[in-house]
Amino acid sequence: MKRKDFLRLSGLAGAASLLPWERLNAGSMQLSKQAGCVLIPTETAGPYPLDLSANTTFFRQDLRESKTGVQLNLKMKILGLENCGPMQNVRVNIWHCDKDGLYSGYNTGENAGQQGLTYLRGYQFTDANGEVEFITIFPGWYNARICHIHFQVYVSSSYAAISQLTFDVNDKNALYAAYPSLYTKGSDPVSLASDNIFSDGYVYQMATLTPNTTTGGYDSYLEVTVKGSGTLGIGNEEKETAKQLQLGQNFPNPYREQTTIPFSLQQSSDVSIRLWNLSGQQVALVKQGGLSAGDHNIVLNMQQLGIATGNYIYQIEVKNASGTYKQCKMMTALR
Repeated sequence: MKRKDFLRLSGLAGAASLLPWERLNAGSMQLSKQAGCVLIPTETAGPYPLDLSANTTFFRQDLRESKTGVQLNLKMKILGLENCGPMQNVRVNIWHCDKDGLYSGYNTGENAGQQGLTYLRGYQFTDANGEVEFITIFPGWYNARICHIHFQVYVSSSYAAISQLTFDVNDKNALYAAYPSLYTKGSDPVSLASDNIFSDGYVYQMATLTPNTTTGGYDSYLEVTVKGSGTLGIGNEEKETAKQLQLGQNFPNPYREQTTIPFSLQQSSDVSIRLWNLSGQQVALVKQGGLSAGDHNIVLNMQQLGIATGNYIYQIEVKNASGTYKQCKMMTALR
């Protein structure tokens, strides 16, 4: 199984991360937490979105590559509008410019010479808490746009929410002023009122920005509400795959060292379970051949598999007389 075969299906998967995050204080959390759930405003994907799902390079948490800038640990929590519950097993893409306002992958206008580059783009998957985390750098700004980060919440092949986030103007410009050798363009001259995206409102798109004494950078947090219902059970499924198998959420989840993968088969099949870390590397494989139609469980013990307890994407591959079918979800380690 090649990595691209797994990532091609990842629009239905779920994942999250175990990063050395410093806990955000309650006050900063509340800056972006609203009463109830309000659908995130839809914004343009911008001129430089690329298709992250089409390129396996972007399945990663650390987006920096060789780019310099102040480290930004970005956490996003995805909520379902119907019940305000956490949405697990959905893909979240982010992309943004570098400290000088340049986007990777393009060779037009201010981005001349950036074709073929992949910096500051990536995607991850929401965990049992509906959360994703990225390591990146704090973005700069470019002409006519205030500092911002693009994001897409890919719920299923029929629905994805596209929007942008930004930061408090004073906090952002204070960061630029504190690192003049990095952010040589100085303060961002664009106001929220004059920005062509945020001028009609930004309250649900304003992310927190708090210093992280461990990294020397900053932490940021935003809650995003999308269409759908938060769930701790089975996530979205494609119709053809659902005719052959139902992949359940591992239990317990979060887990300590051992967890069980439940699934249901519609006909006799050979089954493989693969575990992938959050950098897109396969770390374990469990095979069971000739399983009958019906409900099944596969127990995974991390010590026996020779891997550390952690957050992994688990993918089931089912082969039978009708073809090959795959589904994947996220298992979350107890913190």
